[in-house]
Amino acid sequence: MSRTDVLSWPGMRSEYSWIPPGEAPSFTGTNQVGVSFSAHRGTVFETSGRTREADVPGGSVFVTATQPVTWLRVRETTEALEIYLSAALLRSAAGGEPVLEPALAVSDGTVLAFCSVLRQAHSAGAVLSDVASSTLAHRLAQHLVTHYGNPGRHAERPRGQLSKEAVDSVAQYVDAELSGQLTLERLAEVVYLSPFHFAHAFKATTGLSPHQFVAQRRMQRATTLLTSRADPVEQVAAAVGFSNQSHFRRLFRRYVGVLPGELRENSKIGPAQAHRRPAASGHADHASPAVES
Repeated sequence: MSRTDVLSWPGMRSEYSWIPPGEAPSFTGTNQVGVSFSAHRGTVFETSGRTREADVPGGSVFVTATQPVTWLRVRETTEALEIYLSAALLRSAAGGEPVLEPALAVSDGTVLAFCSVLRQAHSAGAVLSDVASSTLAHRLAQHLVTHYGNPGRHAERPRGQLSKEAVDSVAQYVDAELSGQLTLERLAEVVYLSPFHFAHAFKATTGLSPHQFVAQRRMQRATTLLTSRADPVEQVAAAVGFSNQSHFRRLFRRYVGVLPGELRENSKIGPAQAHRRPAASGHADHASPAVES
């Protein structure tokens, strides 16, 4: 049984989907940017009049621009989040009509971080204020215009922020080391900054502190392992860097909305569907745990 949750924010709409394998073909609309949190092998999809087959690593980013995508064959459970920015916001960021180029299954740590913030709002009911969500929408619009469109445009990076390449390097390092110890010092070394300057620059760029980003990636990897393999929960916890099972379970519930065992039991219908509100459209101002600042 598939599940789609829709939330509206200032300047954008987000759609969180959980689709079990074997469901009917799904569709990604135009002018969206999103993330496939789950990994897929041999996925078949159609876009720009062509049918393609490709592997999709977990955390891959998709920008559709004017070319929608129809997903024809997906063998694994799909967990994805799509963001549709308002046309007015994109025009404001571009200084005119934006011209975005499609990108399929690319690495983009900044978009991954933005989508992780909204994922927690959808799956665990975390509160994201209008100011915080509006700030995220503006940052995302600027990021898309700068890196996926308007050829010849060379926007100056805001002072105190990291480059796309720097964030991507950190994200790739985190994903490669999730089972081990990740410290602020090690992450800062990836981009040759002091821990203090790195922490401030990473938060200013992605909206997440380094430790929040690492926690999000660990919980997303754990979700994939719990729904795709039969390993004991203790083994899954160790695979994402946790030796303390109680700590893992508490953090998992905070980010996903249910305990690991509950997710596995209810994996066909998605995280927390049996325990939280139905899909709704509106600001996420309900009384739920807040996303940390």
